[in-house]
Amino acid sequence: MSTPSESSPWSKLKILPIVFVLALFAMLWWRSGSESTSTPPEKVVEVQRLSESDEHTTTLSGPIFGTRYIVKVNEKLDDISRGGLQSKIERHLSQIDEAMSTYKATSEVSRFNALAMGQSVTVSQATAEVLEVALHIGQQSEGAFDVTVGPLVDAWGFGPKGGGKAPDEATLAKLRESVGASRVLQIDEDTRTLVKKVAGAQLDLSAVAKGYAVDSLMKLLTDREYAGVLVEIGGELRVSGQRGDGKAWKLGVQNPEGGGAYEVIDAEQGALATSGDYRNFRVYEGKRVSHTIDPRTGRPVTHNLASVSVLADNCAAADAWATALTVLGPEQGMKLAEEERLAVMMLVRQDKGFERLTTKLWPTHGQRAHEDSGTAGK
Repeated sequence: MSTPSESSPWSKLKILPIVFVLALFAMLWWRSGSESTSTPPEKVVEVQRLSESDEHTTTLSGPIFGTRYIVKVNEKLDDISRGGLQSKIERHLSQIDEAMSTYKATSEVSRFNALAMGQSVTVSQATAEVLEVALHIGQQSEGAFDVTVGPLVDAWGFGPKGGGKAPDEATLAKLRESVGASRVLQIDEDTRTLVKKVAGAQLDLSAVAKGYAVDSLMKLLTDREYAGVLVEIGGELRVSGQRGDGKAWKLGVQNPEGGGAYEVIDAEQGALATSGDYRNFRVYEGKRVSHTIDPRTGRPVTHNLASVSVLADNCAAADAWATALTVLGPEQGMKLAEEERLAVMMLVRQDKGFERLTTKLWPTHGQRAHEDSGTAGK
């Protein structure tokens, strides 16, 4: 997978006025196929609507993956064209959901999870591509990103069933035997055959599949030759071209303390994903426990990282890297992000407010919205 470089769109962004469209990122934990989950959202998006008088943009939205999709194209479509495009979008997203949902018993992921050790399932090209991204970033992050971490997430009470007591050492040791993507599963790239190598291994593509769906939908729309497109699914966003008014799209990273955007970036190409834990936690024995589980230790992370935002040329990579860097924390995460030439901003909790850390490739012109009234666009 490619990563941002100095020749990437993020190193060439221009400062443009703030008008109309703003994507605000917070937290959403996606396990697709259910309109309500037992886990509070990890990433949430709010898109400021274009004025009703806008004559150049069509906005489409609807439910998917237990959240919502929003698509904007900089062309005003009539009712027939609008309905046809929306149907095409929803069929496309439903195909991805049918393949990768952990809630649908017939999905490829669910069928893999039901296998006994040594059994296999053939997966679609889409699922194989998502696994390729996941395994690559899992390797690059030395296991901080792992799509087999689900049993540990469930044990700490952050899965669909919730939970009560914190798991003991014996339970964690047993569960860790079935976690580790490179060790517990194997895929044949030629036949797209996925083999379960260790009993109890479970696959959950939540932390990358939503970003992949954004990329896939963007390709569908740009192939139709729309000059400007914004695609957002539950907090993961990608843009191409310009808005209907000829200006750049506005991407905003939400202030973890609430109240609007922390920072706003102008963009005409690329993707943004944000991960963090400030909305999703549990309390064990009077202590706050993060929902972010380190696959390498089996335990929740203990650092003070509030959020990680990643800019990339595709959303699947941004999505997965945001999760990996959240696991690693500020020191290790920033070091790896620089080594991998990623465009990253971290917000680290301090006694008052946040410390802002960025890599060299993070845009230098980002507007600090929180320094005004806390609402981006002002």
